[in-house]
Amino acid sequence: MKAKTITLFIILSVCHFLNGETAIKAQACRDTLSVMIIGDVMMHQAQLEKDYTQFLKHISKDLRSADIAVANMEFSLGGEPYTGYPRFSAPDSYAEYVATECGVDVFLTANNHILDRGQKGLKRTLSVYEGMKEKVLFTGSAGSKEELEQNYPVIIDRKGIKLAIINFTYGTNGIHAEGWPNTNYMVKESIDSAFIRAAKQNADFIAVLPHWGTEYELHHNSTQEIWAGYLVGRGADVIVGGHPHVVQDSTHINGVPVFYSIGNAVSNMSAENTRLELAVTLRFVNDHITGIRTMLEPEIRYMWCCLPGRLNDNFSTIFVKEWLGHRSEWINPSDYDNMVNTYRRVRQETGVSD
Repeated sequence: MKAKTITLFIILSVCHFLNGETAIKAQACRDTLSVMIIGDVMMHQAQLEKDYTQFLKHISKDLRSADIAVANMEFSLGGEPYTGYPRFSAPDSYAEYVATECGVDVFLTANNHILDRGQKGLKRTLSVYEGMKEKVLFTGSAGSKEELEQNYPVIIDRKGIKLAIINFTYGTNGIHAEGWPNTNYMVKESIDSAFIRAAKQNADFIAVLPHWGTEYELHHNSTQEIWAGYLVGRGADVIVGGHPHVVQDSTHINGVPVFYSIGNAVSNMSAENTRLELAVTLRFVNDHITGIRTMLEPEIRYMWCCLPGRLNDNFSTIFVKEWLGHRSEWINPSDYDNMVNTYRRVRQETGVSD
């Protein structure tokens, strides 16, 4: 009996080893593409007076470690004089900072402030981004019809996975451009064309990043819901929205994750809920043995935008969970309390849990 027990133990041990080895080999034959998405990178007047190279310092490591990092650039690069709300024009070096030091790979340009300096400002903005093409891609606006067909959608091919990103806006605050350059609007005909181009280029996944919704509302509106259903029907694999400046509720439509709004990334906003925001990380798996490509459930992390005089003397975007329990490090501890209370309330009201 003892010999049999030893033999059985050896057999089980070998099987366990082989299974473990098989698992290791299988893991080695799979690649995971990570895509981290943050919301509105803004430049209000008060921000112009600070050292912007500190704004995203606390989250830049995570942005750089993602295979692809995406941010909505909610301003024009219209040149001097630099201005904040309501007609944004930020320094070119701000965009350079977001790309080079923070590691953002894709700029979203379809938003309601992209035409703040008119068509001339948009032309200059796209010219600056074009000059940065070795560091960052952009989508959402185009300088010509040919350029539109190249970057709408923008398609990124990494780790054997082709990801298409479709970005458009509900409007541009009543400012319109005739001809080119122009931005992508929430118009079905042009969006359909983007989906068709994604299919022709054999995109494995399509991420739709719309600029839509009602500002400051924690819940999506009926227009967003109707459009989300339409986008899923057209072939969207995930929808991550922005514009409301607050986190909104999320859901699944026919299995497709929908984040109606992830809020800001950095701004000078102080209205209720506008300083709490999300970072959404998408993960796509490529199995080289089977050839099957799948999308995992997105990962979310809440962030908080600290205003000057709260955590330090500058604007600082931080991950909420990393700073829980560090109240003593705040210059103004009441802002820590504000962060915690807002975090708990918004999680409860929206149902978006991390």
